[in-house]
Amino acid sequence: MKKCKLIAVVAVVAAFSAVGFAQDLSDNPAYQNGTDWLANPVENPDAEAATEADMKAYEETLQTNVDGETLKFKMIPIKGGEFTMGSDSGEKDEAPAFKTTVAPFWMEEHEVTWQEFSLFALIYLANAHKSGAVKSTSDRDALADALAAPTAPYSIGTISYDKSNKEGYPASGMTRYAAQMYCKWLTATTGRYYRLPTEIEWEYACRCGTETAYEFGDDEADLDDYAWYVANSPDGYSKVMTKKPNSWGLYDMHGNVCEWVMDQYDKKAYKDWEGGKIDTPFVTPKKPLSVYGMFNEIARGGSCFHEAADCRSAKRIVSDKSWKEHDPQFPQSIWWMTEAPYVGFRVVRPLAVPSADEAKLFEPDPAVWAKYKELNPR
Repeated sequence: MKKCKLIAVVAVVAAFSAVGFAQDLSDNPAYQNGTDWLANPVENPDAEAATEADMKAYEETLQTNVDGETLKFKMIPIKGGEFTMGSDSGEKDEAPAFKTTVAPFWMEEHEVTWQEFSLFALIYLANAHKSGAVKSTSDRDALADALAAPTAPYSIGTISYDKSNKEGYPASGMTRYAAQMYCKWLTATTGRYYRLPTEIEWEYACRCGTETAYEFGDDEADLDDYAWYVANSPDGYSKVMTKKPNSWGLYDMHGNVCEWVMDQYDKKAYKDWEGGKIDTPFVTPKKPLSVYGMFNEIARGGSCFHEAADCRSAKRIVSDKSWKEHDPQFPQSIWWMTEAPYVGFRVVRPLAVPSADEAKLFEPDPAVWAKYKELNPR
């Protein structure tokens, strides 16, 4: 992987004041289960499906911070099925390859862009509602605006916030925790349950039924048609959807920015999966997430900073302390990765609405945010 140089560890925008926080932090929607918000979703007939056969592609529409304007992104239906996860010819933590089944879900057509992410992370929409510049269009707005949001981002390199004002570039440099909180915000905004994919779901959607190194085959020479990676990305990441999609209509599954998944890294996980020793849909942390440590988490797909081999369908990229080496805060930010401007994410929506207990597995622990707020008051 090409070395990411830190350009400046400074905030690129003024710190935003908290929106909707009450003195009792338990009043914040971060403490609520996302399944509580699914009644009366924002109307979208194409998003409705009772069975897998009913699933179709649909566009989700978000209000923006400019009155009358909207932002759309597309969700692609992924039918359930069985596939072979991992690779016996790859790295040790990709083996043994094992067969597993996947329930149907929708996956975002492309990586979450800065335009999408900034409505939440930079609280652009919340501030627009607060100032009266944009009128609320739904009773959901107050709920979404009050949800815990990140502190201002750092300028962390050539492929991070410096492209956030350009349309169509993937959001990057956030922690998995921040990505999870965005999913919760999106659920509150739409009334449809969004979350990060599991590692199994991500690889299933990437492979499209193949067992080759890449969805399109084994030849690295063909990667240039499908991915932005180190050999063709001298200026960092590129606009989404500027390379070929995979067979299921998903763009940038190889390269551009690597993508957070829900799993905590365990080098022996595949052996445990094969032996039936893991009874959750993904590998959960062995101990509760702490404000003092947010590492050993998995991202998939490789990025514009990675070699071709790191963009393979089976490749697992693991976060570590070097991703925050120059973070100036103590404890370090729960929202941003100073040395990982190459990490982003995309969202999924399961066909089967999760129970409250199932949803808890996927949602960000509010205790982490509460402790961080206590230690780093805005």
